[in-house]
Amino acid sequence: MKKLFALLLTLAMVLSLAACGSKDETPETPADTTSDDTQTEEPAETEISTVVPGVLTVATSPDFAPYEFYAVGEDGTPTLAGFDMALAQYIADYLGLELDVIPMDFDGTIMELTNKNVDLGMAGYSPDPDRAEVMDFSDIYITGGQSLVCLESNKDKFTSLEDANNPDYQIGAQIGSIQAGLAKEYTPDADIIELSKVPDIIAELITGKMDGAFIETMVAESYAKNYPELCTVLPVPYDAEGSVVGVCKGNEALLAGVNEAIAAAKADGSFDQYVYEANELASGEIIEGLLED
Repeated sequence: MKKLFALLLTLAMVLSLAACGSKDETPETPADTTSDDTQTEEPAETEISTVVPGVLTVATSPDFAPYEFYAVGEDGTPTLAGFDMALAQYIADYLGLELDVIPMDFDGTIMELTNKNVDLGMAGYSPDPDRAEVMDFSDIYITGGQSLVCLESNKDKFTSLEDANNPDYQIGAQIGSIQAGLAKEYTPDADIIELSKVPDIIAELITGKMDGAFIETMVAESYAKNYPELCTVLPVPYDAEGSVVGVCKGNEALLAGVNEAIAAAKADGSFDQYVYEANELASGEIIEGLLED
């Protein structure tokens, strides 16, 4: 009888322990579920959308050496060149996209960005507050300046910007550019002539039809290499001393990707090489402006 009682007691203890074990395991299910929920709530990498899926569409104005221009090869074939164009290819490769560059007049690049027909505008943009209404700005990728340009033979006429503010002088600038705004700011009394292409402004200067022009300093120095009769006579004060990529307004993922690519190109030395190569090419035979012109 005692053996039977002991057996029943042992069986009861085993059943009791099994029941306790079941209670301990029940909280593990919600714990695992919570862990799974936490993983699914982690933000996924934002996918970059472009005007044409898989393609980075870039508007440029190829009349702004060494930023963008056509370099003429030994066989006479013009190729789109400049450090903006090299950087555009770097950005496209960095983002895993094909590159499609569309050349046009400078004011057209701004219009295409405004209408969201292109993803980027790369045309030596300065981060002007008025442009911020129609495009987003990348980080500044190169610093520069602005200059008043004239013929070497006329430089004694311009000892200050005030000298250029003369109603008898014709002062040039590119339509829709920062330089056009600077011309109106510093030479409001002069006869300001706005043309669509920088080469046309250079031609007017060389032929004596213009007395001076407002041009981005690096661009002016590039032209002076090919036209030694030109000189950058005066620096022009301007707050935003640098260039940015114009990004289609509101495309935050693309803007972030462009900034990452710019940082990478500067960090690995690629951009410095692009600037060097562009300046070398700009000192040779080039075409500035649209080829059909």
